[in-house]
Amino acid sequence: MRLIFLTGTILSFFSVSSQDIAELTRRNGFKDIKLGNPVDSVKGATFEKDIIELKEFEAKQYEINNPAYEKIGEAEVKSVEVKAYKGLIYEIIVTTPKDPRIMKGLEKSYGKATYNLRTETYNWHVPKQISLIYKGLNKKEVTLTYRSYAMVKLMYSDKQKKVEEIAEDF
Repeated sequence: MRLIFLTGTILSFFSVSSQDIAELTRRNGFKDIKLGNPVDSVKGATFEKDIIELKEFEAKQYEINNPAYEKIGEAEVKSVEVKAYKGLIYEIIVTTPKDPRIMKGLEKSYGKATYNLRTETYNWHVPKQISLIYKGLNKKEVTLTYRSYAMVKLMYSDKQKKVEEIAEDF
């Protein structure tokens, strides 16, 4: 009898976890800003600056000014930025004042986060697809960082192609 109960408990845990992960994958970003979509598809995107991502990839950072992104429910949003590689969004950064309702909403949508003591962040991730990182910047602000693994993989793939082109030139 105990074995049946234990097995049922474990299976229900995994089914709840997979539903939460599926929701993160389904949403694939913040509101209607979707990872992997062209940055031109985001209303209110303004070029901010050129950046070097991961110390080697040329990318662009955009600030998003659109009333649709000023609130998460009743919670305020200070800023929304996106980073794009070859015109495609690979990272979305949402900065908000520290508000416990945001973390509660994230946990309701995606389940319990994994806490990383080394980086002092809460993490949700779908392996090889998407991650969401909740990090306190200071006592008053937090950031939500959505990142596409597929886009980062594309960056490294493009780098490998360049290396192969150089190798063929010898």
